[in-house]
Amino acid sequence: MEKHPLHLKNPELQTSPEVNRAVKRQESRTGEKMPNDPAERIEAYMDRLENIFLNPDERKRERNLEMFRDKIYDALIIKRENFPDSYFELQKRIARERGQAVEEIPENVREQMMDVAIEDQKASLDAWMDYLTSDDAVYPAWFKYFVWRNVTKLSQFDKERGEFKKRTDSTVAPYPDIYREPLAQIADIYEKIKADNKNLKEPEIKEVFSKKFSNLYAELISKSLAASMENREEIRGEWVKYEQGRGGDAEKLFQSLEGKGTGWCTAGHSTAQTQIESGDFYVYYTNDSNGEPTQPRLAIRMDGDKRIGEVRGIQPHQGVEPVMQEALDSKLSEFGGEADVYRKKSEDMRMLTALEKKRENDEPFTKDDLVLLYEINGTIEGFGYQKDPRIAELRQGRNTEEDMLVIFECTRDEIAHVPSQINENTKAYVGQLEPGIFQKLPENIEHVYTSFPDKKIRRENVEIGGKSAEQLISEMEAAGVCIFDSAKSMLKNREFVPGKNREEATFIRLTYADLGFKGVVTIDQIYERAQNLGLELCPADAGPNYRLKYRNQPLHEWFFMGMKPIAGSGGPDVFSLGNSGVDLWLDGDGWATPGSEWGPGSVFVFRLRKSGS
Repeated sequence: MEKHPLHLKNPELQTSPEVNRAVKRQESRTGEKMPNDPAERIEAYMDRLENIFLNPDERKRERNLEMFRDKIYDALIIKRENFPDSYFELQKRIARERGQAVEEIPENVREQMMDVAIEDQKASLDAWMDYLTSDDAVYPAWFKYFVWRNVTKLSQFDKERGEFKKRTDSTVAPYPDIYREPLAQIADIYEKIKADNKNLKEPEIKEVFSKKFSNLYAELISKSLAASMENREEIRGEWVKYEQGRGGDAEKLFQSLEGKGTGWCTAGHSTAQTQIESGDFYVYYTNDSNGEPTQPRLAIRMDGDKRIGEVRGIQPHQGVEPVMQEALDSKLSEFGGEADVYRKKSEDMRMLTALEKKRENDEPFTKDDLVLLYEINGTIEGFGYQKDPRIAELRQGRNTEEDMLVIFECTRDEIAHVPSQINENTKAYVGQLEPGIFQKLPENIEHVYTSFPDKKIRRENVEIGGKSAEQLISEMEAAGVCIFDSAKSMLKNREFVPGKNREEATFIRLTYADLGFKGVVTIDQIYERAQNLGLELCPADAGPNYRLKYRNQPLHEWFFMGMKPIAGSGGPDVFSLGNSGVDLWLDGDGWATPGSEWGPGSVFVFRLRKSGS
């Protein structure tokens, strides 16, 4: 059993309701009474959390997180009735300082302000949830839990005062930003007393360990922000490789990053050691004022022998500096096809930088520029943990109505916003989905949005039918698709009956929000809503055929086929398609029983019902 100091930092945790439930669950499963040991009781709870939120199966992990996300929001997001009057008074004062005469804020504007604040809080919580459940956070489960338990009690970090603001039920501000380097340093401190408590007798360790998390985190953040890197304008330097499994290399890597303010979690000793154990680590150091390559600017972490685990720079949220793009591209060229995902990110960043220069020079954006900026054909992907802020900056102040006309190559009257405006000349629809909407839209319409530009309804024409299960398996394997056992079981089941003849079918992809749901729903409710919109269930062979055509699927995207469930290795399953970053995959998802619950992360594909059918 892994030892941890949670019972020392949070002694009340061992008797909490959640730990008691986990202990009873384990006793029921093993048939053995658990000793009344605080560390073992908490460990039982850690095992439970690890199975839910850190499941090695990425799809199960993401699904579990989505199932709990609404419950987490309900517990931690500010309620409308708790918004303090002082918040609205502050907004009025800000408006007056900007020269706007504001005496009272109308009720509808107050509602919009609350919506924005609530969404900001959700986004900040999402960032923590996604990071702590990701493979990038190479910390033990107990430490991730400890961090989560503490950061959800904090408000924003005050950089001038070097401390966190207190959080209450009426706090409107988002949750704190993630500072990865200080987190790794805290993990180092706790690692020293994880194996046993003898180190707590050392005055220095005892003093640091006794500090509240918020105070220690704030202190280390302040030090990290104060660290400055010399010669930032210099881009000449060299790459250094730290080899997998070499303890000495882990020490050298840690020392080369210490005090440099990179923001990388690798600046923690134990984190550097863990990352070197999983793969080689490359760092690009630019020259300091003495011409020596000592300034870390880029990092490439390998996951195993060939797979790139992550690429990071030293911009906020570990984005890559535009001036370092050439050095990164040169290195990525050495990795062959394994680096395709990262080369795409690099190209996206290059094009975004070109748009920045165009704006600085007051040059008009072309249709291709706008298609990129509004992410019409796919998301703009960068190297940092968060979306590149330049996207929002470049969009700010633009007239989206005018930009839509350029992107869609149409006039204003060719864009419908409600069903009654749809006619044979309609080239785009931007509005809510209503019953029968897909039968009202022109057959070859390309642009359908519930909200422009972020909520596009994806359409795909795919040839289906005329191929046996054996043919489909053979073609997918030849194309390098990873077919999981559950999907193979479905393909070999007698219920899997492909269409006899080849035909082209139109498929519509809808998110949970597109379907108009709030709260947890069943698969039957999802299917009923889709059919009400003018869609129908997909044929059995739609999933494999869709997988064969959809080769440019974005990294980490995955969705389900809305189909009649087929018995697979896990029970009644529906096909799911995704991109793990290593390969495209086809799987069978076992949450297709009538009573299974689906949450906000669910995305389904349905077939467009032909007019008159």
